[in-house]
Amino acid sequence: MDSATGLLWLGLAGLTWTLITAVRRVYFSPISHIPGPKSATLTLWNEFWWDVVKRGTFIWKIREMHAQYGPIIRINPYEVHILDPEFYSDIYVSPKKLDKYAWWTKLAGADGSGFSTVPHDLHRQRRAALNPFFSARSVSQLEPVLRSKIERLSSRLDAIHETQEIVRLDAAFMALTMDIICTYAFASDLRYLDEPDFKLEWKKTIIGAFEGGALGRQFPFMLPLMKMLPIGVVEAMNPGVGYLLRWQGKVRAQVEPILDSEKKKEEGEKRTIFHTLRDSDLPASEKTLQRLCDEGEILVGAGSETTAQTLARMFYYLGTDKNVLGKLRRELDSAVPDVSRIPSWAELQGLPYLGAVIKESLRLSYGVTTRLPRVAHEDIHYKGYVIPAGTPISQTAYFILTHPDVFPEPHVFRPERWLENGKLSTSLDKYLVAFGKGSRQCLGINLAYAELYLTTATLVRRFDWEIYETTLDDVVCKRDFFVAVADLDSKGIRARIVARRS
Repeated sequence: MDSATGLLWLGLAGLTWTLITAVRRVYFSPISHIPGPKSATLTLWNEFWWDVVKRGTFIWKIREMHAQYGPIIRINPYEVHILDPEFYSDIYVSPKKLDKYAWWTKLAGADGSGFSTVPHDLHRQRRAALNPFFSARSVSQLEPVLRSKIERLSSRLDAIHETQEIVRLDAAFMALTMDIICTYAFASDLRYLDEPDFKLEWKKTIIGAFEGGALGRQFPFMLPLMKMLPIGVVEAMNPGVGYLLRWQGKVRAQVEPILDSEKKKEEGEKRTIFHTLRDSDLPASEKTLQRLCDEGEILVGAGSETTAQTLARMFYYLGTDKNVLGKLRRELDSAVPDVSRIPSWAELQGLPYLGAVIKESLRLSYGVTTRLPRVAHEDIHYKGYVIPAGTPISQTAYFILTHPDVFPEPHVFRPERWLENGKLSTSLDKYLVAFGKGSRQCLGINLAYAELYLTTATLVRRFDWEIYETTLDDVVCKRDFFVAVADLDSKGIRARIVARRS
């Protein structure tokens, strides 16, 4: 057989395999009875097109599919997506042991982290080792660190007021949360709050790394290969992956000295999360450099960007709605008569309008915008449909947080929706899914709330600000890069700090 004939047979074999696979996926899959467009059920390349080529827009295609096919759809050959606020807890707060979807977790490039851990029981083990550090009690004990960083930010804003320069609030709050989490996790204050531009490069690095996750999920082999190349070459080839590698390198530089210490309890050594993990009773396999680097990478990312985004969006909405700001300011002026003595986190939680502003800011900051698939070991039933055991099933927090049946006029900043008879209500809390829900809920929820309460009370009590050349296009979610990203050409949320008016 000559080469031309061989190539012809090879091509026919490939075409036949493709057609058989297509027919099997569309008509004979265990989830072929789930509604959805045939194009989405054929291949993962559909998701690749919208999330990688079109940069973080698959979320809007999912919404379009729901509008056409209903609340339950197939979004790719393997996964079912549901849009139903009332069914969210059935997936994420289920008493069943639900695993993560192994393919999906590749977006993080941190397989050893609790975030990327697939099996339920292994996740519980890893989570149990970290839970004590992020309990409400531990965060309350950390309050002096939070206050010191917030005071540093306050001093910077005082200086910026004197020079009348324009400040990027999103970068400033990112510097704040980064300095806090790195001090807590690694005993290493990066002092980003002292940088002239609040280390704007690092904010870009985090967002670039998050965007690169969509590519890493499609090509999980790519990241190990990229690590073999000089980072400058990687950044030229794919900036998102380059950012991710640079991020991982900085986290490694924080963790490695802790594990390399010859004495486990050196005199004067400051104890941190990673010191304690190093000296814990966890198996040796759970204390390798790579696994703890993976854990550190997720702590840095999750412990900085989402809370910073919430603060930045909050100050945008407060700066553009003087009625809401006035209500908040009257409450804070009464509760905090001395601007140099900000009450404790516990005391601030007793202020209902402040709590409502924080909840509404969390809602319109969305938390993680990418869907979070789970895999059950038994069938799941939804409105007459049977979703077979082993099928990845997901909802998207953004769709819950902006669902008009739950939150009328969902894109309007309205803290009053969280109040009843002047008191902070819990009636909508089941739909406040910015931190997720259930056993895999965000580890740092208490730290985030403490940062939000203390930062908001301090800055609103001390400063006025004017939003500068910033619109909703710089604020609302336009791209899903794991977190919400506004217009790609946005210059951020900017403001001019002015003297506090009485």
